Amino acid sequence: MSEPRKPRGHSGDPDARVYVISVAAELAGMHAQTLRNYDRLGLVTPHRTSGGGRRYSPRDVELLREVQRLSQDEGVNLAGIKRVIELTNQVEALQQRVAELTAEVEQLRSARRDLVPIPRSNALVVWKPRHQRDS
Repeated sequence: MSEPRKPRGHSGDPDARVYVISVAAELAGMHAQTLRNYDRLGLVTPHRTSGGGRRYSPRDVELLREVQRLSQDEGVNLAGIKRVIELTNQVEALQQRVAELTAEVEQLRSARRDLVPIPRSNALVVWKPRHQRDS
């Protein structure tokens, strides 16, 4: 079986919805009916065209292969696979949030480096913008 050509305009984006069900099934090594069943069970959710046709992304095809591996090689039932997918998605979302918070903390740390410490005293300093001091 030869590798199907990528549709015209395919940019390498793993989320690009480029494959019709027959091509996605061939890439994943499954029957199209299996993909329909997985869609019905919520294991893989392809994009729908306005006419109702399914469009699969390279990421969807990768997920289909993982579903097949878990089922055939690991003996995990479909309910278990669905839970694995949900937990994997949750872990990825949490990892993304940790990365965002880490970047924010680093930004705050670098901003603190710009501050100059002043000795504590009982003096009260009132700051006024330059345009108010001149009048």
